[in-house]
Amino acid sequence: MNRAQSDFARVYSEHVWPIYGFLAYRLGDRQVAEDLTQATFERALRAWSRFDPRRASERTWLLAIARNLLIDHHRRDRNRRTELLEEHLEPPVAGPEESITAGPDLSDALSKLSDRDREILALRFGGDLNGPEIAEVLGLSLANVQQIISRSLRKLRELLEEEHGRPGRPGAVLQNPHRGEGAERDQQ
Repeated sequence: MNRAQSDFARVYSEHVWPIYGFLAYRLGDRQVAEDLTQATFERALRAWSRFDPRRASERTWLLAIARNLLIDHHRRDRNRRTELLEEHLEPPVAGPEESITAGPDLSDALSKLSDRDREILALRFGGDLNGPEIAEVLGLSLANVQQIISRSLRKLRELLEEEHGRPGRPGAVLQNPHRGEGAERDQQ
């Protein structure tokens, strides 16, 4: 294995789960998230010689690729209006994304947020990025990212409280199980 291949193998092993987590969080579909994760690393491998660590971290660069693939996937999906075939012949197998989204109540509450708010929460809790990294990926200011995260978590809390009549803790529910850290990383 040459140096470039070993460098890329290291990048893959360090970043595959945050990339998958982001995609699974945004899609809620394990198979599509796996496919897009694979496509992300295939595209990154083809462009590896052009990666410049002075412009972005490896994870930020990979998440930008994943985000573009996700946008393309949604565009294709929107344009394709075909009937669904019976896909679920096998019983569903729980994947990491199920512990990230943690149930239908949270999914319903998340669906009531704007696309931008959901995307930023997906980068934070699915992709395990901190505030500055999210700002870099999306081209926003850190203050704007922090405000969106705070407002989105507050809105989720309100929605969950309305649903159950008791206080909710969306930051704890959204916590990425692969990291074990909560919303305090947003302030970094």
